[in-house]
Order: sequence, then structure tokens, then C-alpha cells
Amino acid sequence: MGPVSRVIIDTDPGVDDILALLLALSATAGEIEVLLISLTFGNIQVRSCLRNVVSMFHIIERELEWRRQRGQTERFEALKAFRPTIAVGADQPLDDEMMLADYFHGLDGLGDVHSTHPHLTPEETWESVFFPSAGPAVEPAPSAQHASFIVSTKPAHQEILRILRENDPGTITIVAVGPLTNLALAAAEDAETFLQAKEVVVMGGVVDRPGNVTPLAEFNTFADALASARVFALTSPKPSSTMPPTNLATPSALPAYPEGLSKKLTLKLFPLDITTSHNLTRGQFRTRVAPIAATGSPLAEWLSAILAHSFGKLDALHPGHEGDRAALSLHDPLCIWYALTPTSPAWTASADSPVDIRVETTGQWTRGMCVVDRRDRKRRDDDGPDSSDHGHWLSDKRGNRIWKMAGSPGCDLFGEFLLDRLFG
Repeated sequence: MGPVSRVIIDTDPGVDDILALLLALSATAGEIEVLLISLTFGNIQVRSCLRNVVSMFHIIERELEWRRQRGQTERFEALKAFRPTIAVGADQPLDDEMMLADYFHGLDGLGDVHSTHPHLTPEETWESVFFPSAGPAVEPAPSAQHASFIVSTKPAHQEILRILRENDPGTITIVAVGPLTNLALAAAEDAETFLQAKEVVVMGGVVDRPGNVTPLAEFNTFADALASARVFALTSPKPSSTMPPTNLATPSALPAYPEGLSKKLTLKLFPLDITTSHNLTRGQFRTRVAPIAATGSPLAEWLSAILAHSFGKLDALHPGHEGDRAALSLHDPLCIWYALTPTSPAWTASADSPVDIRVETTGQWTRGMCVVDRRDRKRRDDDGPDSSDHGHWLSDKRGNRIWKMAGSPGCDLFGEFLLDRLFG
């Protein structure tokens, strides 16, 4: 086993986000330390994301107690070994109209489980701890802290920077499975500190297949295309060469990065091209989890209610793939699987990686599109002007450098691996 992965998970929970968090927290203590769960808008409003995360911890605690009473293996070693901090972040994109994905995830982000199964939802008393009604932001007293997590009243992007400052450079991985707004805010505030991350693992984008929210765009890059473009630009030898246009009239406009940054960002992109083939079918889930739910497992009951809604949505969206064949793509959990096993040789990038991938921010029909140069043209190792190369796509000294992930330990294995980790 390799060294422990020390991670920040930036997320917008959502169904597959919750599965990703559960996969991380159910790992062994020797695999991963989740230092921070930073929340952003995305699938739903950010305060609903907070409710879902607190509910998840509530369910984990009930599950562990249920297992103790039955003399079963408790699991969730990573959580018991290290309490993560939770911080609430961006509630809207940097620019452009906000779009949510509650049409799939349900109005509460978890298939409306809070209204259909209220006995599995904790009282909403924690919101006042995260959002003090008045006065300067202060950390809550130890007596107000939760048994399973630490409350932060600071904005999520500032917590990201704090953790990067307090740890040695190159030791913290950021796993981003929602819109990249928090990451863009952190990088804008202190680019050099942000670049101390070991790598940024991003679930987002699509390159060689259709999008899932428009014909050309994946949801996370569409939800805040400007933020994605700014984060991607940090992978460039010259970030200004791929930075999106700045509308200085917009109050939320962020400054340009300083010239002469000390290094380039290492960014591993998990686009729909790889994530869509890693699925959990209704048949897999029902066969494995229904008997456990019948014995009273709070986690099995909770996930059964949530995924019943998700599989129902899939039935409606994909005729011919109903029933036990309905397959939920495990987009976000795949990034956690990578974080658990980053040194496995089975994880491979595309043959042309690192790829110059740029995110379209201004197109009427192409917002959030991942643009690559498909021309068969000779590259240049100089940085001089070239009127035939608008956008400097052919210069080796400009353009982004994204590691586009293409291979995993096995798409056919992942659904069962996830269930094994959660339920043994």
C-alpha cells in the first residue's frame, strides 16, 4: 500500500457526490485522510448541500451504532481516524446565469429523501452554527462541534488556502467533483499557495462524446465555465494565454494571475469520456443492498430511498434501459477511487496527454464546451507571433496542459467495489 492520500474534497452533494464522500470516509485509515469537505452550489443550492452532508454524517453515526449493537465490523475507519472540516463556499457562479441539476437529483439533491423519509434526516439546527446570525465570523466552541466533523464559519476557498499553507507543498490533493468556483476563488486570492497542491483531480468536462447538459457540455464545466477556464489556465506555461475574457463591469470579476508564477498546476481531468462507463446498476444495488436494508441498516435504507429516485429518473431518460439494467454513472466516486489508489499503474491518461484543453465561456450554444485542437498542424517551440495560429494553439510555450484520464482499474469492477466498501 502506498502513502496515505491527504485530500480536500470540493463538492455539491448530489447523489453521486454523496456516494463519493461515503467511499472516501469508509476507506481504511491507511488509505486516505479527508481534511476538508468544501461545499459549492451546483446540483442544488449550497445550503441544501450543507443539509445533505450533515445528514450523511447523521446516517453514518446511526449506521455505526447499529453495527456495534449487532457485533458487526464498523468500517468507516478513515472517518474515525480523522474528523474532516466542513466549510460552506460559493452560492453562485463567478459570472453568467446559475443552473442547477435538481431536475435529476431532486429538489433537495437526494431524491427528496428529506420529505419522504424524515426519520432519517437530522433536525436543522446546524445551519445556525455555520451561519452565525450576527457579529464577526468565529470558530464555534468545542462544545458546539459535531462528533464526526469540525465546523468552519470561514468561506470554503479560504479554508482551502489555510490547509495548503499549513501543510508541506505537494502533500495535499484537491478532489473537485462540482463546479470549480471555490477553486477559482482560492487561486485568485493566492495563486502561489494554491499551486502548492500536489494535484487537482477534477470530475468535469467532455471531450470526445456528447455532453450531459447540452450537446457539447458536461454539467460542472457548464455550471461555472469561467471558473473552470481560470483553473485550467494554471496548467499553462503562460496562464494569460488561455485566461477567459474579463468583464471588468461585473462586480464578481476576479483579477488576472501574477506574471511569473513559480510552477504549473498538475490537473488530472476525469471527463464524461471515462466516468460514464463506470456504473452501478439497479440490479447490482437491489441484489446487494435490499437484504441489508430489510435487517434495519440505516445506511442501506437511506441509500435505497435516494437511489430509487435516481433509477426512476434513468428509466424515464433512457428507454430500453429500464428495470435492473438502469445504470447510474458513478462520475464523482471514480475520482475518489483514484484518490485511494493514485499509484496504481491501471490509472492511465490518454496517449496525447497532457492535452491543451480550454473551456468555452462566451458562446451562445457552446458554454462549458471543452475545446481541443483537432487540426493536423506542425507545432512550434517558439513564442513569436503567427497570424495563422490564432489563439496560440500550436505554441509549446502557451496553452493548457491537462492530464485527460482514460484508463482505470476496471469499469466493470467499480460498482461492486463501491458496495463492498460501504457494506462489506
